[in-house]
Amino acid sequence: MAQPTADQPTALKPATESMTLLVAAVIVHDLESRRVVLLRRGPKAKFAQGRWDLPVGKSEPGEPITGTAVRELREETGLVVAPEDLRLAHVIHGARGVEAPNGFLTVVFAAHRWSGELVNGEPAKHAEVAWVDVDGVPEEFVSTTKEALVSYLDNGPSVSLDSWQAQFPQDGSCR
Repeated sequence: MAQPTADQPTALKPATESMTLLVAAVIVHDLESRRVVLLRRGPKAKFAQGRWDLPVGKSEPGEPITGTAVRELREETGLVVAPEDLRLAHVIHGARGVEAPNGFLTVVFAAHRWSGELVNGEPAKHAEVAWVDVDGVPEEFVSTTKEALVSYLDNGPSVSLDSWQAQFPQDGSCR
């Protein structure tokens, strides 16, 4: 946990409420066998039913984003990663989302070390979880996380924008 500095008074409360929903996703990447963990959203999922996705979920109030990543990965897949084994892979800034009318920020981490066996930890939400070859990423994929995964695999840009084009051009400047 970060220690207070001279320019950061200790009297300030942690930012536990935000207009922007904070989300974490994890790319579990088995470098040796060239595969990643994906899940397919089930018919009762809140959005993107039947589409593939990364293990992903919302941050709890007061929870650090690395804690969200570790918790969501374990809950959804049974795999366990240590926070220190997470590496920043991509950031997605969305103007709006299903549960985020004021936007969302998804921090995508990559992990090359984990323990546990892959299981579908949330069968009511996900139709399946699977190891997928990096050359066989399904087409039926949630667009924002697919862009993050492809960018990570191609060593491309680390930031992507979703639904901002109408208000701002891709370079982020105001019209």
